[in-house]
Amino acid sequence: MGLFILRRLGVMLLTALCLTFIVFFLTNLGPNLEKLAKTEASVRMSDDAVTTWLANRGYAQPMLVKYGEWLGVLPGYVIEGTDGVTRGLCIHPDQKPEDAHKFCGVLQGDWGQSSVFKDSVLSIVGTRLGLTGKLMLWVLIVMVPTALVVGVLAGMNEGSRTDRVLSTLSITTTATPEYVSGVVFIAVFASAAMGLRWFNGSATSAMAHATFVNFTLPVLTIAMYGMGYIARMTRASMTEVMTAQYIRTARLKGVSFRNIVLKHALRNALIAPFTVIMLQFPWLLNGVVITETLFNYKGFGWTLVTAASNNDIQLLMGVSVVSVFVVLFTQLISDIGYVFLNPRIRIS
Repeated sequence: MGLFILRRLGVMLLTALCLTFIVFFLTNLGPNLEKLAKTEASVRMSDDAVTTWLANRGYAQPMLVKYGEWLGVLPGYVIEGTDGVTRGLCIHPDQKPEDAHKFCGVLQGDWGQSSVFKDSVLSIVGTRLGLTGKLMLWVLIVMVPTALVVGVLAGMNEGSRTDRVLSTLSITTTATPEYVSGVVFIAVFASAAMGLRWFNGSATSAMAHATFVNFTLPVLTIAMYGMGYIARMTRASMTEVMTAQYIRTARLKGVSFRNIVLKHALRNALIAPFTVIMLQFPWLLNGVVITETLFNYKGFGWTLVTAASNNDIQLLMGVSVVSVFVVLFTQLISDIGYVFLNPRIRIS
């Protein structure tokens, strides 16, 4: 197990480097840098002025060099600008060049400054990630148990009316995108025109204090979409397990149906749904973009939209790093979980 985890960590590191470099390359293309210069300095800058502005701030360097500096494995640039000001990646505005650190990248904990929020990227990402983590927690609390119960009930009663009703419900929720269900929820339960103002249409107040009134709609909007998929996978696994030979043997031995389901069938049936549940973490982290924007909940997804729409390169890279880490880490946990769910699975 230890050797397997070390190998997977090595693969994760290489994958993270490749993915972050792709994002870094795309965000540092010429048009994006030109837009950044005009946003930071002046919209009416000439092409020569844009070139000078970018050169004075290290953007004219080769792509691999800039990526190495951002990562923190290469020394930060120090450039004597045409305006006589010495600038550097590690030189802060209130700091002398000789007092600056040589390396200051992601590995050193310096993720840069956001051009939109005028604050540390690491601080912004940490705050917004905490808000989305709160939303994800309640979504998982609602989504996972409900989906497992629906899937197990449908799988235990294959072909029955219960199975058909629950399967239809699962397909319907999965086929309904968040932007549709969210708008419907707002129109029905948070609109004065309907006379049913049971919940708030905006979840901004839930950032400071989440209540049943201001947090129910965004939680249900996200939970309903993933609930059907998990329920369908659970039903398929449960149906397969209930027809297995060892289940038939247990029935012939007189084992109660309740013990058959809880002690024998359920554990094996949860292997495939476990993978789907683990895949929900990266989806929840990045798939909440629509829901957080729709309900004005300023979490991780909302920050991603803001960074992309305002060409905030440093913040966009910070969000990308967290997203890549979450995806790779949840996949590692998923692989390790297989062994505990099914003892017959061994890692050679």
